[in-house]
Amino acid sequence: MPSIALPYFLVTPAAGPSASAVVVIHEGNGISPQLLRFCQRLAGEGYSVIAPDLYFRSGGSESADAMTLYRELDVEQAQRDIQAAAGIVRQLGAEKVGVTGFCMGGRLTYRMAVAGGFDAAVGFYGSGISAELGEPKCPTLLFFGGSDEWVPMSEIAAVAAHHEATTVYPEAGHGFMRDGSADHVAAAADDAWDRLLAHFRANL
Repeated sequence: MPSIALPYFLVTPAAGPSASAVVVIHEGNGISPQLLRFCQRLAGEGYSVIAPDLYFRSGGSESADAMTLYRELDVEQAQRDIQAAAGIVRQLGAEKVGVTGFCMGGRLTYRMAVAGGFDAAVGFYGSGISAELGEPKCPTLLFFGGSDEWVPMSEIAAVAAHHEATTVYPEAGHGFMRDGSADHVAAAADDAWDRLLAHFRANL
């Protein structure tokens, strides 16, 4: 496809761009209605929120099946795109920027926390983190479901042993934050949301 600038979804509080912002990283299935609702909900708490489309070079979230898009993603380029998204909200006046994400986005959130450049990070059910454990350069929370079919409990345990700020919800599986889906687990999602807000309020 022709070369275009990074596409993204941007939402700000009604009063205008905030001095605190959050980059939201989509799951392996790409930009979804649930992700946009999450962004809107976060903006309602006073943050400027930006969600970059990391699949745009492949034609967007519906250009192929999710597994193909995920496997073909250039992770290093995706990290540059995430940094570019942070730069966009900084240009709008953000003085502090956090990052959060789900599934694939959870792993990328962890990578960004370790790489630096963010003021706070919250990763949800990121697979593969145990294979690249490091030291985040910002306060970082990690959330997992204890019944996750995609992230083995052995992997979650390794992450939790390395990072004290890891919360595991035994009754939840993969995607427990996806409101309106069969995967949604309200008790876990509500608790994680409260912890996320407290974390961002303390650090952004």
